[in-house]
Formats: sequence, C-alpha cells, structure tokens
Amino acid sequence: MRDVEDHLPSGRPRSTASLVRARVEAGGERFWHHADFAGLPPQAVALALSRLTQEGVLTRARKGLYYRPRPTVLGLSVPAASAVAAQAVAAPLHPAGLTAGAMLGFTTQNPSTLEFATSATDPPRVPVNAHFYVRRPDTRRDLDAEEGALLEFLRDRGSTSDLSPDETVRRLVRLLNDRDRFERLAEAALEEPPRVRAILGALGEELGMGEALLAPLRASLNPLSRFDFGALRGLRFADRWQAK
Repeated sequence: MRDVEDHLPSGRPRSTASLVRARVEAGGERFWHHADFAGLPPQAVALALSRLTQEGVLTRARKGLYYRPRPTVLGLSVPAASAVAAQAVAAPLHPAGLTAGAMLGFTTQNPSTLEFATSATDPPRVPVNAHFYVRRPDTRRDLDAEEGALLEFLRDRGSTSDLSPDETVRRLVRLLNDRDRFERLAEAALEEPPRVRAILGALGEELGMGEALLAPLRASLNPLSRFDFGALRGLRFADRWQAK
C-alpha cells in the first residue's frame, strides 16, 4: 500500500475522514478493521468507515469488518465466505473434509457446507454456511492452505477421494513430491494423530525422502500400535509403517 501523507500540500493536517479515505483508496482490494487506523480518533474513524460504506467505496462484511471491492466484468468483487471467516480468527483456516478433497483435486463434489480446520480454540462467529474444526495443532500455523488441507486429507484417511485407491495414492505422491513441502508437513505432523504420522511416513518412504526426515515420524509411533490407513492402505510401504 502506498504511504498516505498526513498533511495537505498547503501544510495543513488532513482530517481523519480524509486520511481514512486516502488509505482505503490506496490500499486496493482488501479487508479493513478499525485497528488498521491506530493513532486516529476511534469515533472519527468509525464515522469515516460508515460514510465510505454508504458511498459504496466499502462494503460491510460483518460487524467491525469492511471490504474494499474491485471492479470486475460481472460487477464489484465479493469476498469469499472463507476469507470473511478467516478475518474472524487469529489462527489460519485450512480446508477440511470435502472442502479439502475438492481443493486438492480428489473430488469434484461441491459441499453444501464448507469445512475448515483451525488451531483457534473457538470457531469464528460469522454468518457463513461453514463448519469449523477447532483446536488443531498449533504447529500448522506456518502451513499454507494446500498443506493444511493435505494434513486434513490424511486425517480422513483419504475417505473424501472419488478417485480409485491407486489414483488417490498417485495424486498424493505428486502433491508431496517436494522436499521442502514434505519437511514442513513432517514437522507439523509430529503433533497430529499417530495415523497421520504413519501415513505421511509411508508416503515419504515411497517418495524416497531421506531417513533424516522420516526418523522423527517413525520414532513418534508406538511400535506395538497398528493404524487404520483407510483408502490409503494400498501404499507400498504401509506395512512398514504399522498399517492394519
């Protein structure tokens, strides 16, 4: 966002309304909160945001949250429900369930209710048709949406895939065939349920990931336990990773 001068060319200070408008117009398409205008009088900021909403410069996404749209061939842009929900929690939101399966290309189903997972302790209070799984491990915070979706897909043992078991495995292998990505997931998975660690380990072995990445996953598993791999039971190294 471009810097906004606090003074007019004449040297006179800008009004709060003028400063808020200038920052919003310079910021492009994005969400705005009252906290984005720290240092300005709160009441004046609230009035300025309300006036910009009345003028159509902003739209009100929910209480205390505003959205600056951009023009498209179909009219002004509208924020996705997931984006609005994400603004309501301090922790990242990752696709879960069928929403994760669809994002990753395992299904073409469009769930009537979106599903998301977050490490937040409470679901966001937003008027969107979505279900939120809370208290996921905090180790997920640095993962992107697709990486978080992959962990959710493994949690579900691949049950949301419409592909054959072999095709499901091949697609998973393609999605994980990056050492840096696999390393991030392997570190995050240490706080996931044991079945996630076991499935990820079997996938890592299939990908030829080195023992330096696989050893922590292996060491985290109880050697006497067996894990349900579900639709991913056909992984080549499933037995070596204690699949039932």
